[in-house]
Amino acid sequence: VLFLQIVHILNMTSAKIVSFLLHPEESLHSLQNRIEFETGISTGNQELLLETGICLDPRKPASQCVIDGVRGWDSYMVYLFDKSRTVYDGPFASRSLSDCVNYIVQDSKIQLPVPQLRKVWAEAVHYVIGLKEDYSRLFQGQRAAMLSLLRYNANLIKMKNNMVSASQQLKAKLEFFHQSIRLDLERYSDQMAYGISSEKMLKAWKEMEEKASHCAQAEDIGYLDEQIMALHTEIVELQKSPYARRQGEVMESLEQRAIDLYKQLKTRPPDHAYSDSTDMVKIIVQTVQSQDRVLKELFGHLSKLLGCKQKIIDLLPEIEVALNNIKEADNSVMQMQGKRQREIWHLLKIACTQSSSRSLVSSSLEGAASTPAAAWLPQSSSGNAAPHPLSSLAAPEERENFAEVIQDNVNYLELFRSILQEVRQEQSSMMVS
Repeated sequence: VLFLQIVHILNMTSAKIVSFLLHPEESLHSLQNRIEFETGISTGNQELLLETGICLDPRKPASQCVIDGVRGWDSYMVYLFDKSRTVYDGPFASRSLSDCVNYIVQDSKIQLPVPQLRKVWAEAVHYVIGLKEDYSRLFQGQRAAMLSLLRYNANLIKMKNNMVSASQQLKAKLEFFHQSIRLDLERYSDQMAYGISSEKMLKAWKEMEEKASHCAQAEDIGYLDEQIMALHTEIVELQKSPYARRQGEVMESLEQRAIDLYKQLKTRPPDHAYSDSTDMVKIIVQTVQSQDRVLKELFGHLSKLLGCKQKIIDLLPEIEVALNNIKEADNSVMQMQGKRQREIWHLLKIACTQSSSRSLVSSSLEGAASTPAAAWLPQSSSGNAAPHPLSSLAAPEERENFAEVIQDNVNYLELFRSILQEVRQEQSSMMVS
Protein backbone atom coordinates (compact mmCIF):
# COMPACT_ATOMS: atom_id res chain seq x y z
CA VAL A 1 0.00 0.00 0.00
CA LEU A 2 2.86 2.35 0.81
CA PHE A 3 4.22 2.04 -2.71
CA LEU A 4 0.94 3.02 -4.37
CA GLN A 5 0.98 6.43 -6.06
CA ILE A 6 -2.27 8.37 -5.74
CA VAL A 7 -2.73 11.86 -7.11
CA HIS A 8 -5.43 14.20 -5.79
CA ILE A 9 -6.62 16.84 -8.27
CA LEU A 10 -8.74 19.78 -7.16
CA ASN A 11 -10.94 20.97 -9.99
CA MET A 12 -11.06 24.74 -9.48
CA THR A 13 -14.04 25.05 -11.82
CA SER A 14 -16.25 22.87 -9.62
CA ALA A 15 -14.37 22.86 -6.26
CA LYS A 16 -14.42 19.05 -6.32
CA ILE A 17 -11.54 16.67 -5.73
CA VAL A 18 -10.88 13.73 -8.05
CA SER A 19 -8.26 11.12 -7.18
CA PHE A 20 -6.42 8.73 -9.46
CA LEU A 21 -4.25 5.71 -8.82
CA LEU A 22 -1.23 6.14 -11.08
CA HIS A 23 -0.03 3.21 -13.11
CA PRO A 24 3.73 2.52 -13.20
CA GLU A 25 5.46 4.82 -15.72
CA GLU A 26 2.16 6.37 -16.74
CA SER A 27 2.56 9.41 -18.97
CA LEU A 28 1.04 12.78 -18.19
CA HIS A 29 -1.01 12.61 -21.40
CA SER A 30 -2.60 9.36 -20.21
CA LEU A 31 -3.49 10.99 -16.89
CA GLN A 32 -4.98 13.97 -18.72
CA ASN A 33 -7.21 11.67 -20.74
CA ARG A 34 -8.53 10.19 -17.49
CA ILE A 35 -9.05 13.69 -16.09
CA GLU A 36 -11.00 14.65 -19.21
CA PHE A 37 -13.27 11.64 -18.73
CA GLU A 38 -13.97 12.59 -15.10
CA THR A 39 -14.26 16.39 -15.38
CA GLY A 40 -15.25 17.06 -19.00
CA ILE A 41 -12.31 19.47 -19.49
CA SER A 42 -10.48 18.60 -22.71
CA THR A 43 -6.76 17.82 -22.54
CA GLY A 44 -5.96 20.90 -24.62
CA ASN A 45 -7.68 23.19 -22.12
CA GLN A 46 -6.29 21.55 -18.98
CA GLU A 47 -3.75 23.49 -16.95
CA LEU A 48 -2.33 21.48 -14.05
CA LEU A 49 -0.47 23.56 -11.47
CA LEU A 50 1.55 22.52 -8.47
CA GLU A 51 1.34 24.52 -5.23
CA THR A 52 4.37 26.53 -6.35
CA GLY A 53 2.55 27.70 -9.49
CA ILE A 54 4.69 25.53 -11.78
CA CYS A 55 2.83 23.90 -14.65
CA LEU A 56 3.33 20.16 -15.06
CA ASP A 57 5.86 19.21 -17.73
CA PRO A 58 4.25 17.04 -20.46
CA ARG A 59 7.66 15.46 -21.18
CA LYS A 60 7.85 13.97 -17.69
CA PRO A 61 5.79 11.04 -16.34
CA ALA A 62 2.60 11.55 -14.36
CA SER A 63 4.46 10.67 -11.12
CA GLN A 64 5.69 14.27 -11.00
CA CYS A 65 2.31 15.02 -9.39
CA VAL A 66 3.20 12.96 -6.31
CA ILE A 67 5.65 14.10 -3.64
CA ASP A 68 8.32 11.74 -2.37
CA GLY A 69 7.95 10.13 1.04
CA VAL A 70 4.99 9.24 3.21
CA ARG A 71 4.40 12.45 5.16
CA GLY A 72 1.73 14.62 3.59
CA TRP A 73 1.26 12.47 0.51
CA ASP A 74 -2.51 12.20 1.02
CA SER A 75 -3.01 15.96 1.41
CA TYR A 76 -0.86 17.09 -1.52
CA MET A 77 -2.99 18.65 -4.26
CA VAL A 78 -2.63 19.38 -7.94
CA TYR A 79 -4.86 22.22 -9.10
CA LEU A 80 -6.80 21.91 -12.34
CA PHE A 81 -7.79 25.02 -14.31
CA ASP A 82 -9.75 25.34 -17.54
CA LYS A 83 -7.76 27.53 -19.94
CA SER A 84 -10.86 28.24 -22.01
CA ARG A 85 -12.42 30.11 -19.08
CA THR A 86 -11.25 33.27 -17.34
CA VAL A 87 -14.37 33.84 -15.21
CA TYR A 88 -15.21 31.32 -12.51
CA ASP A 89 -18.79 31.32 -11.29
CA GLY A 90 -18.23 30.48 -7.63
CA PRO A 91 -19.09 30.22 -4.81
CA PHE A 92 -20.21 26.64 -5.04
CA ALA A 93 -22.53 24.63 -2.82
CA SER A 94 -21.07 23.58 0.51
CA ARG A 95 -20.41 19.93 1.26
CA SER A 96 -23.55 17.97 2.09
CA LEU A 97 -24.66 17.30 5.64
CA SER A 98 -24.84 13.82 7.05
CA ASP A 99 -28.29 12.54 7.99
CA CYS A 100 -27.83 12.94 11.75
CA VAL A 101 -26.37 16.46 11.46
CA ASN A 102 -29.13 17.44 9.06
CA TYR A 103 -31.61 16.11 11.67
CA ILE A 104 -30.47 18.60 14.34
CA VAL A 105 -30.17 21.43 11.80
CA GLN A 106 -33.82 20.94 10.84
CA ASP A 107 -34.86 21.15 14.51
CA SER A 108 -32.12 22.47 16.77
CA LYS A 109 -34.34 22.40 19.89
CA ILE A 110 -35.02 18.69 19.77
CA GLN A 111 -33.90 16.94 22.96
CA LEU A 112 -31.50 14.01 22.56
CA PRO A 113 -29.76 11.82 25.14
CA VAL A 114 -26.19 12.92 25.90
CA PRO A 115 -24.53 9.71 24.55
CA GLN A 116 -26.38 10.08 21.25
CA LEU A 117 -25.75 13.81 21.20
CA ARG A 118 -22.02 13.20 21.49
CA LYS A 119 -22.04 11.21 18.25
CA VAL A 120 -24.12 13.82 16.45
CA TRP A 121 -21.95 16.70 17.67
CA ALA A 122 -18.80 14.83 16.73
CA GLU A 123 -20.06 14.66 13.15
CA ALA A 124 -21.05 18.33 13.37
CA VAL A 125 -17.52 19.27 14.44
CA HIS A 126 -16.14 17.20 11.59
CA TYR A 127 -18.46 19.05 9.20
CA VAL A 128 -17.29 22.48 10.43
CA ILE A 129 -13.63 21.43 10.12
CA GLY A 130 -14.37 20.14 6.61
CA LEU A 131 -15.83 23.50 5.56
CA LYS A 132 -12.70 25.28 6.73
CA GLU A 133 -10.44 22.76 4.94
CA ASP A 134 -12.44 23.14 1.73
CA TYR A 135 -11.77 26.86 1.81
CA SER A 136 -8.09 26.29 2.61
CA ARG A 137 -7.66 24.04 -0.43
CA LEU A 138 -9.40 26.53 -2.72
CA PHE A 139 -7.26 29.34 -1.31
CA GLN A 140 -4.14 27.30 -2.09
CA GLY A 141 -5.45 26.90 -5.63
CA GLN A 142 -5.88 30.67 -5.90
CA ARG A 143 -2.35 31.13 -4.55
CA ALA A 144 -1.01 28.69 -7.16
CA ALA A 145 -2.78 30.76 -9.84
CA MET A 146 -1.15 33.92 -8.45
CA LEU A 147 2.32 32.34 -8.49
CA SER A 148 1.72 31.15 -12.05
CA LEU A 149 0.67 34.68 -13.02
CA LEU A 150 3.87 36.08 -11.50
CA ARG A 151 5.93 33.58 -13.52
CA TYR A 152 4.21 34.69 -16.69
CA ASN A 153 4.73 38.30 -15.67
CA ALA A 154 8.46 37.69 -15.12
CA ASN A 155 8.69 36.27 -18.64
CA LEU A 156 6.75 39.26 -19.95
CA ILE A 157 9.15 41.68 -18.24
CA LYS A 158 12.14 39.84 -19.71
CA MET A 159 10.72 39.99 -23.23
CA LYS A 160 9.74 43.64 -22.76
CA ASN A 161 13.29 44.56 -21.68
CA ASN A 162 14.70 42.77 -24.72
CA MET A 163 12.24 44.60 -26.95
CA VAL A 164 13.05 48.02 -25.46
CA SER A 165 16.80 47.37 -25.69
CA ALA A 166 16.52 46.26 -29.34
CA SER A 167 14.35 49.28 -30.14
CA GLN A 168 16.87 51.69 -28.61
CA GLN A 169 19.73 50.08 -30.54
CA LEU A 170 17.77 50.35 -33.77
CA LYS A 171 17.00 53.99 -33.06
CA ALA A 172 20.69 54.77 -32.50
CA LYS A 173 21.72 52.95 -35.69
CA LEU A 174 19.06 54.77 -37.71
CA GLU A 175 20.23 58.15 -36.42
CA PHE A 176 23.82 57.29 -37.31
CA PHE A 177 22.77 56.01 -40.73
CA HIS A 178 20.76 59.15 -41.55
CA GLN A 179 23.54 61.49 -40.48
CA SER A 180 26.21 59.59 -42.39
CA ILE A 181 24.20 59.25 -45.60
CA ARG A 182 23.31 62.96 -45.56
CA LEU A 183 26.98 63.82 -45.21
CA ASP A 184 27.88 61.39 -48.01
CA LEU A 185 25.26 62.90 -50.31
CA GLU A 186 26.55 66.41 -49.61
CA ARG A 187 30.18 65.47 -50.26
CA TYR A 188 29.18 63.51 -53.35
CA SER A 189 27.35 66.53 -54.77
CA ASP A 190 30.39 68.73 -54.12
CA GLN A 191 32.75 66.54 -56.14
CA MET A 192 30.42 65.70 -59.03
CA ALA A 193 31.66 68.63 -61.13
CA TYR A 194 35.33 67.60 -61.14
CA GLY A 195 35.29 64.05 -59.81
CA ILE A 196 33.38 60.83 -60.40
CA SER A 197 29.60 60.69 -60.86
CA SER A 198 27.04 57.90 -61.14
CA GLU A 199 23.34 58.66 -61.38
CA LYS A 200 22.45 55.06 -60.63
CA MET A 201 24.47 55.03 -57.44
CA LEU A 202 23.03 58.38 -56.38
CA LYS A 203 19.51 57.05 -56.91
CA ALA A 204 20.35 53.91 -54.89
CA TRP A 205 21.59 56.05 -51.99
CA LYS A 206 18.40 58.11 -51.94
CA GLU A 207 16.34 54.91 -51.98
CA MET A 208 18.38 53.70 -48.99
CA GLU A 209 17.49 56.88 -47.13
CA GLU A 210 13.77 56.35 -47.80
CA LYS A 211 14.00 52.69 -46.81
CA ALA A 212 15.69 53.68 -43.55
CA SER A 213 12.77 56.01 -42.83
CA HIS A 214 10.37 53.07 -43.21
CA CYS A 215 12.56 51.00 -40.88
CA ALA A 216 11.94 53.60 -38.18
CA GLN A 217 8.38 52.31 -37.89
CA ALA A 218 9.72 49.09 -36.32
CA GLU A 219 11.15 50.98 -33.36
CA ASP A 220 7.71 52.37 -32.43
CA ILE A 221 6.70 50.11 -29.54
CA GLY A 222 4.85 52.70 -27.51
CA TYR A 223 1.47 51.00 -27.83
CA LEU A 224 2.88 47.72 -26.47
CA ASP A 225 4.73 49.50 -23.69
CA GLU A 226 1.52 51.19 -22.56
CA GLN A 227 -0.37 47.90 -22.44
CA ILE A 228 2.43 46.22 -20.48
CA MET A 229 2.64 49.06 -17.95
CA ALA A 230 -1.15 49.02 -17.45
CA LEU A 231 -1.01 45.27 -16.94
CA HIS A 232 1.81 45.60 -14.41
CA THR A 233 -0.24 48.12 -12.46
CA GLU A 234 -3.21 45.75 -12.45
CA ILE A 235 -1.06 42.85 -11.20
CA VAL A 236 0.39 44.97 -8.39
CA GLU A 237 -3.12 45.94 -7.31
CA LEU A 238 -4.14 42.28 -7.27
CA GLN A 239 -1.14 41.46 -5.09
CA LYS A 240 -2.07 44.24 -2.65
CA SER A 241 -5.72 43.19 -2.54
CA PRO A 242 -6.92 41.83 0.83
CA TYR A 243 -8.51 38.94 -1.07
CA ALA A 244 -5.01 37.79 -2.03
CA ARG A 245 -4.49 36.91 1.64
CA ARG A 246 -6.17 34.25 3.67
CA GLN A 247 -9.69 35.20 4.85
CA GLY A 248 -10.52 32.17 6.97
CA GLU A 249 -10.04 33.69 10.44
CA VAL A 250 -13.78 33.67 11.16
CA MET A 251 -14.08 30.04 10.11
CA GLU A 252 -11.10 29.08 12.25
CA SER A 253 -12.65 30.73 15.32
CA LEU A 254 -15.96 28.97 14.63
CA GLU A 255 -14.08 25.69 14.33
CA GLN A 256 -12.49 26.24 17.72
CA ARG A 257 -15.85 27.12 19.27
CA ALA A 258 -17.36 23.91 17.90
CA ILE A 259 -14.48 21.86 19.34
CA ASP A 260 -14.81 23.55 22.72
CA LEU A 261 -18.57 22.96 22.73
CA TYR A 262 -18.05 19.28 22.01
CA LYS A 263 -15.47 19.01 24.79
CA GLN A 264 -17.93 20.51 27.25
CA LEU A 265 -20.55 17.95 26.21
CA LYS A 266 -18.03 15.14 26.48
CA THR A 267 -17.29 15.96 30.14
CA ARG A 268 -20.92 15.61 31.12
CA PRO A 269 -21.73 12.31 32.85
CA PRO A 270 -23.49 9.69 30.69
CA ASP A 271 -26.72 9.72 32.67
CA HIS A 272 -30.27 9.91 31.46
CA ALA A 273 -30.00 13.69 30.82
CA TYR A 274 -31.20 15.21 27.60
CA SER A 275 -30.04 18.35 25.78
CA ASP A 276 -30.72 20.29 22.60
CA SER A 277 -28.29 21.38 19.82
CA THR A 278 -29.05 25.09 19.55
CA ASP A 279 -25.48 26.31 20.11
CA MET A 280 -23.94 23.75 17.74
CA VAL A 281 -26.45 24.53 14.98
CA LYS A 282 -25.67 28.24 15.30
CA ILE A 283 -21.98 27.45 14.73
CA ILE A 284 -22.82 25.30 11.69
CA VAL A 285 -25.00 28.03 10.14
CA GLN A 286 -22.42 30.76 10.79
CA THR A 287 -19.66 28.61 9.29
CA VAL A 288 -21.68 27.96 6.13
CA GLN A 289 -22.46 31.68 5.78
CA SER A 290 -18.82 32.62 6.35
CA GLN A 291 -17.68 30.09 3.75
CA ASP A 292 -20.16 31.47 1.20
CA ARG A 293 -18.80 34.98 1.73
CA VAL A 294 -15.09 34.16 1.55
CA LEU A 295 -15.57 31.86 -1.44
CA LYS A 296 -17.40 34.58 -3.33
CA GLU A 297 -14.49 36.93 -2.70
CA LEU A 298 -11.97 34.21 -3.52
CA PHE A 299 -13.47 33.32 -6.89
CA GLY A 300 -13.92 36.96 -7.81
CA HIS A 301 -10.24 37.55 -7.14
CA LEU A 302 -9.32 34.35 -8.97
CA SER A 303 -11.22 35.48 -12.07
CA LYS A 304 -9.21 38.73 -12.10
CA LEU A 305 -5.96 36.76 -11.82
CA LEU A 306 -6.89 34.52 -14.72
CA GLY A 307 -7.98 37.56 -16.76
CA CYS A 308 -4.55 39.17 -16.28
CA LYS A 309 -2.86 35.92 -17.18
CA GLN A 310 -4.84 35.70 -20.41
CA LYS A 311 -3.82 39.28 -21.26
CA ILE A 312 -0.17 38.28 -20.85
CA ILE A 313 -0.69 35.21 -23.04
CA ASP A 314 -2.22 37.46 -25.72
CA LEU A 315 0.60 40.01 -25.44
CA LEU A 316 3.52 37.58 -25.76
CA PRO A 317 3.02 36.85 -29.50
CA GLU A 318 2.69 40.58 -30.23
CA ILE A 319 5.99 41.27 -28.47
CA GLU A 320 7.59 38.42 -30.39
CA VAL A 321 6.38 39.93 -33.68
CA ALA A 322 7.69 43.38 -32.66
CA LEU A 323 11.07 41.85 -31.77
CA ASN A 324 11.29 40.13 -35.16
CA ASN A 325 10.38 43.37 -36.96
CA ILE A 326 13.08 45.25 -35.04
CA LYS A 327 15.68 42.60 -35.85
CA GLU A 328 14.76 42.64 -39.55
CA ALA A 329 14.95 46.44 -39.65
CA ASP A 330 18.29 46.34 -37.83
CA ASN A 331 19.72 43.84 -40.33
CA SER A 332 18.41 45.92 -43.23
CA VAL A 333 20.07 49.10 -41.91
CA MET A 334 23.39 47.31 -41.37
CA GLN A 335 23.28 45.84 -44.87
CA MET A 336 22.58 49.26 -46.41
CA GLN A 337 25.38 50.80 -44.38
CA GLY A 338 27.81 48.12 -45.51
CA LYS A 339 26.75 48.41 -49.16
CA ARG A 340 27.22 52.18 -49.13
CA GLN A 341 30.64 51.92 -47.54
CA ARG A 342 31.74 49.39 -50.16
CA GLU A 343 30.59 51.77 -52.90
CA ILE A 344 32.50 54.65 -51.30
CA TRP A 345 35.69 52.59 -51.20
CA HIS A 346 35.05 51.58 -54.81
CA LEU A 347 34.85 55.25 -55.77
CA LEU A 348 38.07 55.89 -53.87
CA LYS A 349 39.78 53.08 -55.75
CA ILE A 350 38.68 54.50 -59.11
CA ALA A 351 39.83 58.00 -58.14
CA CYS A 352 43.23 56.70 -57.02
CA THR A 353 43.61 54.68 -60.24
CA GLN A 354 42.80 57.70 -62.37
CA SER A 355 45.23 59.88 -60.43
CA SER A 356 48.06 57.36 -60.71
CA SER A 357 47.42 56.84 -64.42
CA ARG A 358 47.47 60.60 -65.08
CA SER A 359 50.75 61.07 -63.21
CA LEU A 360 52.25 58.08 -65.02
CA VAL A 361 51.27 59.42 -68.45
CA SER A 362 52.53 62.91 -67.71
CA SER A 363 55.90 61.60 -66.52
CA SER A 364 56.24 59.34 -69.59
CA LEU A 365 55.44 62.23 -71.92
CA GLU A 366 58.01 64.46 -70.27
CA GLY A 367 60.63 61.71 -70.60
CA ALA A 368 59.80 61.23 -74.28
CA ALA A 369 60.17 64.94 -74.99
CA SER A 370 63.52 65.36 -73.25
CA THR A 371 65.33 62.14 -74.03
CA PRO A 372 65.54 62.45 -77.90
CA ALA A 373 66.87 65.97 -77.69
CA ALA A 374 69.58 64.95 -75.29
CA ALA A 375 70.43 62.01 -77.46
CA TRP A 376 71.11 64.30 -80.49
CA LEU A 377 73.33 66.67 -78.51
CA PRO A 378 77.09 65.70 -78.51
CA GLN A 379 78.92 65.77 -75.22
CA SER A 380 82.51 66.96 -74.72
CA SER A 381 84.81 66.46 -71.87
CA SER A 382 85.11 70.21 -71.27
CA GLY A 383 81.34 70.62 -71.24
CA ASN A 384 81.36 73.06 -74.23
CA ALA A 385 79.54 72.27 -77.43
CA ALA A 386 82.27 72.10 -80.08
CA PRO A 387 80.80 72.17 -83.57
CA HIS A 388 81.80 69.30 -85.74
CA PRO A 389 81.15 68.85 -89.36
CA LEU A 390 79.56 65.48 -88.72
CA SER A 391 77.67 66.44 -85.55
CA SER A 392 74.31 66.15 -87.34
CA LEU A 393 74.83 62.43 -87.86
CA ALA A 394 74.15 60.08 -84.98
CA ALA A 395 76.75 57.61 -83.94
CA PRO A 396 75.84 53.91 -83.90
CA GLU A 397 75.57 53.85 -80.07
CA GLU A 398 73.29 56.91 -80.07
CA ARG A 399 71.03 55.34 -82.68
CA GLU A 400 70.61 52.30 -80.41
CA ASN A 401 69.67 54.53 -77.42
CA PHE A 402 67.11 56.38 -79.51
CA ALA A 403 65.46 53.10 -80.54
CA GLU A 404 65.21 52.05 -76.91
CA VAL A 405 63.48 55.33 -75.99
CA ILE A 406 60.93 54.88 -78.75
CA GLN A 407 60.21 51.32 -77.60
CA ASP A 408 59.75 52.52 -74.02
CA ASN A 409 57.26 55.15 -75.17
CA VAL A 410 55.33 52.54 -77.09
CA ASN A 411 55.21 50.33 -73.97
CA TYR A 412 54.00 53.27 -71.86
CA LEU A 413 51.29 53.99 -74.40
CA GLU A 414 50.07 50.39 -74.30
CA LEU A 415 50.04 50.51 -70.49
CA PHE A 416 48.05 53.74 -70.51
CA ARG A 417 45.48 52.24 -72.87
CA SER A 418 45.04 49.18 -70.66
CA ILE A 419 44.61 51.38 -67.55
CA LEU A 420 41.96 53.50 -69.26
CA GLN A 421 40.10 50.39 -70.37
CA GLU A 422 40.17 48.98 -66.82
CA VAL A 423 38.83 52.26 -65.39
CA ARG A 424 35.96 52.31 -67.92
CA GLN A 425 35.04 48.71 -67.01
CA GLU A 426 35.02 49.53 -63.28
CA GLN A 427 32.86 52.60 -63.82
CA SER A 428 30.35 50.63 -65.89
CA SER A 429 30.20 47.82 -63.33
CA MET A 430 29.63 50.33 -60.52
CA MET A 431 26.77 51.95 -62.41
CA VAL A 432 25.17 48.55 -63.00
CA SER A 433 25.39 47.62 -59.32
